[in-house]
Amino acid sequence: MSFMNLERCPAEVRDAASDSGKLRDAVSDLIETFGDRYPNGYEYLDRLRPIEDRVGRGEARAKHQLETLRREALLANPLLTELGGVLVVRRRIKDLEKDNVFTAVDKQIGYSAGLGRDIGMPSNHECNASLERDGYDNEICLLLPAAGDVKLKTIYRPEDSGYVGELDLHFDGKRVLFTKSDAVNWKLYETNADGSHVRQVTQMPDDVDAMDGCYLPNGKIIFGSTASYQSVPCWHGRKRVSNLYLMDADGMNVRQLCFDQDHDFHPVVLDSGKVLFLRWDYTGICHIFLRQLMTMNPDGTKQCAVYGSNSWYPNSLFFPRQIPETNRLIGILSGYHGPHRMGQLVIIDPREGWHEASGIVQRITGRGKPIKPIIRDNLVSGEWPMFLHPYPLSDKYFLVSCWMNAKSSWGIYLADVFDNLILLYDEPSYALLEPTPVMPRKKPKVIPDQIDLTRNDATVYISDVYAGQGLKGVPRGTIKHLRLVGYNFGYRGLAGSDKIGYGGPWEAMQIIGTVPVERDGSASFHVPANTPISLQVLDKEGKAVQLMRSWFTAMPGERISCVGCHETPMDVSGSTPNIAAKGPPRGVSPWYGPARGFDFEREVQPVLNQYCVSCHDGSRVGVADLRSELDGGKAEPKPIGYVARLHPAMLEATNGKLKYSPAYDVLIHYVRRVGIEDDVSLLTPGEYHADTSELIQMLEKGHHGIELDAEAFSRLVTWIDLNAPFHGTWGDVFPIPDGAHERRMELRELYGGPMDDPEKIYEISSRPAGTVFASVMSRAETREAKGGSLSLKDERKQQKLVRPVRRQIDLGGVKLSLVRVQAGQFLCGDVNGQADELPQRVIKMDRPFWISECEVTNAQFRRFDPSHDSGYYSKRRDRADGKGLSLNGDEQPAVRVSWDEAMDFCRWLSRCSGLTVTLPTEQQWEYTCRAGSTTPLNYGMVDDDFSAWANMADLSFSTGLEIHNGRMMPEGGVTQATGGVPHLVLEGAKLADIRFDDHHRVTANVGSYRANVWGLFDMHGNAAEWTLSEYDQDRKVVRGGSFFDRPARSRSSFRLGYPCWQRVFNVGFRIVVLGENIPTNDS
Repeated sequence: MSFMNLERCPAEVRDAASDSGKLRDAVSDLIETFGDRYPNGYEYLDRLRPIEDRVGRGEARAKHQLETLRREALLANPLLTELGGVLVVRRRIKDLEKDNVFTAVDKQIGYSAGLGRDIGMPSNHECNASLERDGYDNEICLLLPAAGDVKLKTIYRPEDSGYVGELDLHFDGKRVLFTKSDAVNWKLYETNADGSHVRQVTQMPDDVDAMDGCYLPNGKIIFGSTASYQSVPCWHGRKRVSNLYLMDADGMNVRQLCFDQDHDFHPVVLDSGKVLFLRWDYTGICHIFLRQLMTMNPDGTKQCAVYGSNSWYPNSLFFPRQIPETNRLIGILSGYHGPHRMGQLVIIDPREGWHEASGIVQRITGRGKPIKPIIRDNLVSGEWPMFLHPYPLSDKYFLVSCWMNAKSSWGIYLADVFDNLILLYDEPSYALLEPTPVMPRKKPKVIPDQIDLTRNDATVYISDVYAGQGLKGVPRGTIKHLRLVGYNFGYRGLAGSDKIGYGGPWEAMQIIGTVPVERDGSASFHVPANTPISLQVLDKEGKAVQLMRSWFTAMPGERISCVGCHETPMDVSGSTPNIAAKGPPRGVSPWYGPARGFDFEREVQPVLNQYCVSCHDGSRVGVADLRSELDGGKAEPKPIGYVARLHPAMLEATNGKLKYSPAYDVLIHYVRRVGIEDDVSLLTPGEYHADTSELIQMLEKGHHGIELDAEAFSRLVTWIDLNAPFHGTWGDVFPIPDGAHERRMELRELYGGPMDDPEKIYEISSRPAGTVFASVMSRAETREAKGGSLSLKDERKQQKLVRPVRRQIDLGGVKLSLVRVQAGQFLCGDVNGQADELPQRVIKMDRPFWISECEVTNAQFRRFDPSHDSGYYSKRRDRADGKGLSLNGDEQPAVRVSWDEAMDFCRWLSRCSGLTVTLPTEQQWEYTCRAGSTTPLNYGMVDDDFSAWANMADLSFSTGLEIHNGRMMPEGGVTQATGGVPHLVLEGAKLADIRFDDHHRVTANVGSYRANVWGLFDMHGNAAEWTLSEYDQDRKVVRGGSFFDRPARSRSSFRLGYPCWQRVFNVGFRIVVLGENIPTNDS
């Protein structure tokens, strides 16, 4: 085993080693950087030239000579030669089967391990507490340079075969903090760098683990601990969560800093004095992708994301460290499942970008190659070399643990930005990990504490909610309030995606209250401290326009300042004082009672009892039962996902099934919500606005004459905005096992957590007594068409038009086809439709017009706006770790286009063509759609086979992953996706008409189905379409239905309304051109 042994080369000489340019660049840099401290630099360059010639001639030994010179020249780097040694962890590689690593419980719950478990690396979704606590052959060693063989000096070796690792060298270079396991739990220890004076630092209770420690400039220590008594949600209570805590150097005065859903990893101090760490969260976000690099002050204040917010890529950035005297970071890019913590060695510059791959400026061993984001769960399997534990020596040279290929061992390497990799030391059957150079380093500045531990609240100031991308395109004045939502995270023994509700949410949702937004968009308000809080921006009706799907946590007495809604890390507030800054912070207005867990039975069922159960009482076949089980309703038991991971008591009591309520089972399919595995990207404003839910649309249309009072409507809307939970507390799901709630509250009190009990159930004012009976609107008085009569003979005459007359407009290489529509009259509305389709009446179209043959496509719209992105539909996937199904194809209709944007397109096209282009009025639209028909749809009745005529909610739409045939579970509307998490409720699937199959799950290329008799395509289904007409003073009419809608909601007369600014996931448009004397091309 050698350290700087010039005769030793790797057994294989990699093809990349023949690239002499890497060596030349590195030697030239060392000469420039170190001068006389690198005395033989020019000699190395002289020796390189003839070797390059021999390599070029293909001489057999030339590559070996090049590699020998590479090692000699690069190991002479003063950053290495002037070191006093390198601390490393030496750990024997386990045979997982022979060493009995997996217990019977591991096998029962389906636990398996990827690469890395054999060297003591927890999986990417676990902390050390999930590892075995004994059976390790490992030690902390000092790697000493020598002329020949390496000197490896043992610094500390546990006597009890416990784990040792997670080294952190003090700024003075004399002490090292490390993690150690014993038979009881995981602890932090400290020793002098020479191995003397070993002492236990943490003094946590036996049921609490401590790990991953980091010295702070103020003399304190930040570390990870499982004292939150939370568990990894996808493990259903089996795996402990580690959050970050603070303590004095002697282990006393422990205080919790991070109150996060899942793990906080790898705290490290930046030159600024801030703490950098990796946070994993997925409240409503696809859980296998999002991990953010965060920073905070050492006292826990100013927690904010600096890289990876709303990013699909990379899945993880483990072991991040700042590169000295730069703003760059180095870390390990890895996946979710697959190899444990290991992966690609990358350099990140948050100034270059903070999202996706925008700030990843280099991959070591990939110099000069572009970084291409890859959306994949198991991101780095099969990639070589693999890296762990980078430690920067300078801005160009790094120590790192590296596994070159499957036949080698983990060794300590010198890596550089020129793509050289030089082995320093390896050893068969052992992994050499965590290289830490023993040297003093400049202590970062001390940031003074900004907390007031006598307080239990904090203050939030938002400069302008309209700033940032979160409310892009939303008109000023739209947002009236902010809703404050808290999270009650899962317990040890009780957690999971299907406990609080069907297909989510992951966590019990706490309704805290609302605060006002000033007319200039500013807001200032108090929040409870030490509480994970999400903000929802509300319109005048109390409906969420944007969802945070994450949280912030304020420390006691902290003053948090935000620029706006999802601003970038580079954004700063304006200097002009706004309204909120001129007055005191606002208090939180309670929402119909104290802050509490939102529970369907307690908050929503009373509304249903008052307004709905007079008809929906379970007494009639085909009419949904909206009763509670307490009132005689019968809920269907649902199988629990990952049943083997349940707590034994819960498994025995439930037999692996949970019930919600009959009303919940019905209504969950009538709402659009985030669920548990949604888009990682920032949501389009209004994406899940309650008005996109059929339940709200139906009630606002006046369902059987029912008119809800304001509070009742607020309860339904708030339920949807909170991700439609059923249970409000974990105790509502099942008695929290093993006293975990009581223990959590004890530890909160001990370590400065919030003392409000999230499991407390409050008595709140009940709904008014009595029941509202629905009235069925009389249709008799609407049957006579208003405005004249239209005989069947007239209708048939209109259907017998000559073949369609078409013309094309050239949009600059992309054609847009128009069809001429003759003047005439038609019967508008439907006496058997919704209230807003009445009265039925005859409408005369006095003038002909042109209308686009199909919906405007993405390709056509991008001639106007090249940046347009219709996105994807995240509720259907082509694979388990995919983003969703694309809506962005050139020939698919452009969706997520607002009415304002559609009108801008029309104005642009008018200027370009000299024509009068606009959107159709809803009368023009229905006239064209019907094409002389009087049936509900232009091809026939609602129950007719539509598969040749339209792309609507059908059998294909009802399926989840593309590889599945039909529905995966007998109750329908459910699939298994995204990292194996089951119970992903398929939005709209339960309501689809599965008798027919149009063979598309999302929007099809326009014109894929049969045209109506006037030659117009996709008037029903595919994408719903904006019209010029007003639905009411705040909304414009949308017609036609979409791939998401069943035939009854795609009828010729069916109407919806959305605000002009809203970019709806399934709404596009087609255009009309006004004027009779337009040149034509007959077809």
